[in-house]
Amino acid sequence: MDTQNYLQLVEVAARKAGSLLRDAYSADAGVVSAVGKDIKTEADRAAEKVILESLRPTGLGILSEESGVVQKSGSKRQNSSVKNDLTTQRINLSSPTWIIDPLDGTFNFTRGFPACCVAIGLWAENQPVLGVIYDFVSDKMYSGIVGEGAFCNDEVMSVSTTGSYASASLATGFPSARDYSDASLADSICKVQQFKKIRMIGSAALSIAHVANGALDAYFEEDIWLWDVAAGLALVQAAGGDYSISEIKDSWQLDVFASNGLLSDLRGKKASKNKF
Repeated sequence: MDTQNYLQLVEVAARKAGSLLRDAYSADAGVVSAVGKDIKTEADRAAEKVILESLRPTGLGILSEESGVVQKSGSKRQNSSVKNDLTTQRINLSSPTWIIDPLDGTFNFTRGFPACCVAIGLWAENQPVLGVIYDFVSDKMYSGIVGEGAFCNDEVMSVSTTGSYASASLATGFPSARDYSDASLADSICKVQQFKKIRMIGSAALSIAHVANGALDAYFEEDIWLWDVAAGLALVQAAGGDYSISEIKDSWQLDVFASNGLLSDLRGKKASKNKF
């Protein structure tokens, strides 16, 4: 794969979507759905459209939060499936596939809280190849290719060197579809309370980007969606860190631990790439 050209293509797509979102950020986000703990806006859909227009011509597979499986690898025609029932949609991630979250941190976006972004990752052989996370509010472009390095606005990024929970910061969150029972939440608290500091900013993608740039030491989240973390996991690896993931469910949810590579996985083993 021509990863450098793909990275440039994705950066341009992310900036286009980010420009659109920045305009909506200071106006009416256009909330179209607010069911349970989830929220969707017209801005999500508009940003996705811009990104898909840029990526479809590559012929690679496309999985996007708003539309589900849009395109199978090798096809330049849009798949007829939509997100109405994501559990029926599967795509072979051993083939090169774009994984898109057009607007991560939607609730933050609707409230004017500056922790939201565009996230686009490319995966192949069931693992990340490259990632782009565009913080359009602060105009910070996090990008990287696994094995070649990671950057923020062309400045080299690298993970932290913190080696113990007692000194480390952890980013985490509670995604909208996770188990919110007392027992489940108590178990999560037990896992994270060993860290020196905990941060919950409401954007999984930005949280992992900050692990990649060394501002945070680790990220852990249960039942998060693949499109929320696909780009960030590429950035962490490109910046010298590592990750481990659980098996991906039919709903595209998974458990994720990403870190500088020096911290033990909260799921019970040293952080490492897990194929699924």
